[in-house]
Amino acid sequence: MTRPLAVAVTGGIAAGKSEALAAFARRGALVSSSDEIVHRLYREDEELKAELRARWGDAVFADDGEVDRAAVAGIVFADRAELAWLEEQLHPRVRRLYEAWLDELRASPDPPALAVAEIPLLYEARGEDRFDKVVVVTAPAHVRAERRGSADDRESRLLPDEEKLRRADFAYVNDGSLEELDRFVQGVVEELESC
Repeated sequence: MTRPLAVAVTGGIAAGKSEALAAFARRGALVSSSDEIVHRLYREDEELKAELRARWGDAVFADDGEVDRAAVAGIVFADRAELAWLEEQLHPRVRRLYEAWLDELRASPDPPALAVAEIPLLYEARGEDRFDKVVVVTAPAHVRAERRGSADDRESRLLPDEEKLRRADFAYVNDGSLEELDRFVQGVVEELESC
């Protein structure tokens, strides 16, 4: 396969995707996070800022002119139509940045073995075909609820864990320790690097 092997990490809210991504990084993979990309877009993409201002006005901007992510979240998690609009703005931009990142890695003289991206809405955005392998991290509902601290209805718009697990190349139910998650990731890395 072409180096780097493109791997997506996905799963439910508070399932442990970020911890899995950190474990891949500790094993030498180059990593990227959708959340970090979105934060970067909010900071740097002037066209996106203009679209947010046109849609919601100054209410979603802090005094320093930066996007107030909490204000945006307050709007979109209360109104599915507004969330759909925001995702229409963000998903193509995030996809382009991922593709540019992978192209840059593949063009380097000594590309890494693995490039791992954390993409919470991978299946929902029909993005799995852009990756060589998919790792799904899930956790029982009560464990996720304890981790996130408050309930919301975001989970209701996601594919059920059972469907994600069925479609994954690698799957892990993250209801144990961080060391156990780390060992799972180590096994995935060893298998992928032997391909």
